[in-house]
Amino acid sequence: MTPGPRQSHLDAQVFEEVVRATSELIRLDTTNRGGGEGNERAAAEYVASGLADAGIEPRLLEKKPGRTNVVARIEGTDPTAGALLLHGHLDVVPAEPADWTVHPFSGEVRDGVVWGRGAIDMKNADAMALSLVRAWARAGVRPPRDIVLAFTADEEDSAEFGSDFLVREHPELFEGCTEGISESGAFTFHAGPGMRLYPVAAGERGTAWLELTAHGRAGHGSKVNHHNAVSRLAAAVHRIGEHEWPVRLTPTVRAALARLAELHGLRPLGRDAQDAEVDALLAQLGPAAALIEPTVRNSANPTMLEAGYKVNVIPGTAKARVDGRMLPGAEEEFHATLDTLTGPDVRWEFQHREIPLQAPVDSPLFAAMGEALEHFDPGAHAVPYCMSGGTDAKQFSRLGIVGYGFTPLKLPEGFDYQALFHGVDERVPVEALHFGIRVLDRTLLGTATATATATDRDATTPSGD
Repeated sequence: MTPGPRQSHLDAQVFEEVVRATSELIRLDTTNRGGGEGNERAAAEYVASGLADAGIEPRLLEKKPGRTNVVARIEGTDPTAGALLLHGHLDVVPAEPADWTVHPFSGEVRDGVVWGRGAIDMKNADAMALSLVRAWARAGVRPPRDIVLAFTADEEDSAEFGSDFLVREHPELFEGCTEGISESGAFTFHAGPGMRLYPVAAGERGTAWLELTAHGRAGHGSKVNHHNAVSRLAAAVHRIGEHEWPVRLTPTVRAALARLAELHGLRPLGRDAQDAEVDALLAQLGPAAALIEPTVRNSANPTMLEAGYKVNVIPGTAKARVDGRMLPGAEEEFHATLDTLTGPDVRWEFQHREIPLQAPVDSPLFAAMGEALEHFDPGAHAVPYCMSGGTDAKQFSRLGIVGYGFTPLKLPEGFDYQALFHGVDERVPVEALHFGIRVLDRTLLGTATATATATDRDATTPSGD
């Protein structure tokens, strides 16, 4: 493909700003506790102020006071090119300060690392997007295609006050958007000696949060009771927890396995590969198997139990919660399997449900993302993968927007990126943010009719072009 542009428009300020913005956004506590409890207003105003200061007009939108979203559009040079949605959420999951090395809302920068809740998920990406478009404004740079920026509320719960609200109530803001990029992809994955992978997400499993309810006959705990709601529920939960789901390879996962097999010098799977063959290949992939293993099957993990109020009283009702995930094309199988596993004495229903997603891995945008990653980390390999969880891309897909996971970060060996999502001591290296700015810039400026040629390999530090 045509090489992307040189980056002389990226001044020293953008590399300072991305670190400062990450830190300052972390200090704004936007904890989402679920059930409608959250407040993203301060972070939204921070982003909106930064956009307005750069001459980019932001719109602040709320379904409920405090649950604030920001949307803005940057006009591209090619009116015939489909617009690109660049979106990130402003809310974070709870953090218990006593468990952390530093306070989770300090945004402390220590030894070249920014610490705090949201450093990975995903105020780092919000800061990258904000800092990059501000640098474009200072340099008078316009992207080839329109860029729609969306900073959303409530992604860490149901998205009711965030992307779901925007899609339902303000679809006109995303007019012309054909593709979108957001979180959870393009990070360095060290897959063995000398092998660096950058998994770019081109799919998501569907969300299926379930509530199970068992009814029985209430009674005294000392009496025989063959209609015990707790026993019925426990049996169903055990069956669900022990169930071995069959392999179901989606096009994205199949492409990922093919690429990883090639990189490891292994025989690729045949079109009709059996479950045992898939598992055998995964066993040969070493650390890289962790990228793929969660997405070759549906899953259902019991997570919560609720029953009773006194040890000598058999309750008439018992409930459980299950975190289910469905692969594209395997939703009907998921339903039928849950019917069988719960049995006649336990009812199940969706507490929250979102669709699975797939995106093409042969698109120009996917190629541009891979090219930019490999340009700034020579010898590394961009590979497709499917996310085991979900993002706001599910909601935006209802507008016909194809979503990819792409938050570029170059990470040192031993840095467990995936463990830091919702984990303790969440943090991001400063150098990773600088790398992300360069890769994101090259991707966004080189995905349509851009014709500039890169004659030298750009540096990955602020001292480059």
